Amino acid sequence: MPQLNATVAAVTAAVRQRSAATRGHYLQRMEAAIASGPVRKALSCTNQAHAFAAFPQLDKNILVQMQQPSIAIISAYNDMLSAHQPLLQYPEIIKQAALEVNAVAQFAGGVPAMCDGVTQGQPGMEISLFSRDTIALSAAVALSHNSFDSALYLGVCDKIVPGLLMAALSFGHLPAIFVPAGPMTSGMPNDEKAQIRQAFAEGKIGRDELLAAELRSYHGPGTCTFYGTANSNQMLMEVMGLHLPGAAFVNPNTALREQLTRAAAQRAAAISHLGKEFTPVGRVVDEKTIINAIVGLLATGGSTNHTLHLVAIARCAGILIDWNDFSALSSVVPLLARVYPNGKADVNQFHAAGGMGFLIRELLDAGYLHNDVLTVVGHGLERYAAEPWMDDGNLSWRAAPRDSGDDDILRGSAQAFSATGGLQLLEGNLGRAMIKISAVKAEHQVVQAAAIVFDNQEQVMQAFNAGELERDFIAVVRNQGPRANGMPELHKLTPLLGVLQGKGFNVALITDGRMSGASGKIPAAIHLTPEGRAGGMIARIQTGDEILLDAQRGLLSLLISEVELQARPASGSDPGAESWGMGRELFDGFRARVTGAEQGAMSIFTEPPLPVRAAATEAVIIHEH
Repeated sequence: MPQLNATVAAVTAAVRQRSAATRGHYLQRMEAAIASGPVRKALSCTNQAHAFAAFPQLDKNILVQMQQPSIAIISAYNDMLSAHQPLLQYPEIIKQAALEVNAVAQFAGGVPAMCDGVTQGQPGMEISLFSRDTIALSAAVALSHNSFDSALYLGVCDKIVPGLLMAALSFGHLPAIFVPAGPMTSGMPNDEKAQIRQAFAEGKIGRDELLAAELRSYHGPGTCTFYGTANSNQMLMEVMGLHLPGAAFVNPNTALREQLTRAAAQRAAAISHLGKEFTPVGRVVDEKTIINAIVGLLATGGSTNHTLHLVAIARCAGILIDWNDFSALSSVVPLLARVYPNGKADVNQFHAAGGMGFLIRELLDAGYLHNDVLTVVGHGLERYAAEPWMDDGNLSWRAAPRDSGDDDILRGSAQAFSATGGLQLLEGNLGRAMIKISAVKAEHQVVQAAAIVFDNQEQVMQAFNAGELERDFIAVVRNQGPRANGMPELHKLTPLLGVLQGKGFNVALITDGRMSGASGKIPAAIHLTPEGRAGGMIARIQTGDEILLDAQRGLLSLLISEVELQARPASGSDPGAESWGMGRELFDGFRARVTGAEQGAMSIFTEPPLPVRAAATEAVIIHEH
């Protein structure tokens, strides 16, 4: 394998050093659980009888002998979410496949799965981020019966996979394999969909035409085909070695998809404590795996949500990362994929052009990924430079193609779309924020303009409809952080800001909320931390203030004196007073204890308090030298 890139190596070393105490404690607890042997042996006869009571006699016989594995199935199935509807059939497929290798699979529990596409702009979006932690809690309840030897996690979308992985790592002594459903087949081209949404925002078409277009885009079972958080999740599970190779983007309801699901069940038996290749997930996910995940995110232009989720996932394995690490890696990792919203293609076209196998091989060959990692199929990430196929009706793997099938979608590292990964850390007297610039043209990456302050995205829409935004400005949407109202995504702003940019105005967005994987051509400083409700300076911005957002130099500053800034009182509405209805009041406890965005926006767990690092950190210093 080629020599590892110097910055990747330096950031990895910095993360390992920073995490020494928390990772050491995590491993100590995990190894203690492993040392007790197959966990089912700890159960009393009464415990076991309850766990096996409803099973067929053959399954009971296998479980009673304690010689073959019991595999937990944790599923996010529901039939409202197109991405999760195919999971309905998975438990029976898994149970049959397990029996074929003399193992037993049990449906251990379900977890909630909400769709941000349905709740977008609605009150329910205010519990979307907290659903991640709820999913982790729900999966932990299912696994708490302590009667399993490995687990299969069935989930796809935005908060679901991160929540499942957080739970899996809390049960790090158990092997874990993630089993996806795959993307829906391609519908309306993504650029055409964006044009129709913009036309609706401008009042050029009506709601009937908009709905007809949306139905052509989201038209069948499977994940939405744009490269947002859901499909970024699938990329991550693959580059982290938690899928079977090439499983991420195979369409639902195909022979290949079913065979991959069967193979995952049988592999879960093989890597259990009772199998021949024991592979607990707490050993799979280490510092190198987390760095590989960040590299994969950057190289594909993935969802900004993972600047929160990966922090939380890593923390559940005792690993401490922050935005300096993302930024340092982004400065050297090349952008190898252009998938909507960073291009015109969808994930099906990405997969056809060479997909994950091609991408992983290119990143390995260029020294951007750690190869010496443990995966669910054995040692070495090079095993994932492959793609599955049906060989005379049987599942097999072959080497990924050497050449991209479409250079407009997927490229080798020598012909990268960009020399950097497209995520940029912004810093200044307003705090720290992230910006995704892989889809922002160079001429829009620096904006200096007067602020217009809003307390929610509805106010922005009202001003747009009233014709009050026909000018250069920076929209400041405050009180959208996790403590304020759960940090909803502000997708409603993308079309109207795009309209204004298209008219020649210099526009940008600053918010302590989220924009997610749909962050596009508008420069958007998101996840601003500290948030307004936590004493952040965003609460002191006033309409008319001059602000500089410079994505090229990583600057985000309110252009007033420090004396004046500190003297100003915080202002803005209290969104907490409106956090009732649609179940939002049930999440008061989450809002009260949630950490900041850079600390993963975690409302559950963890051992010692998460550190807040200063702007100058070891990762950045190492890179500069």
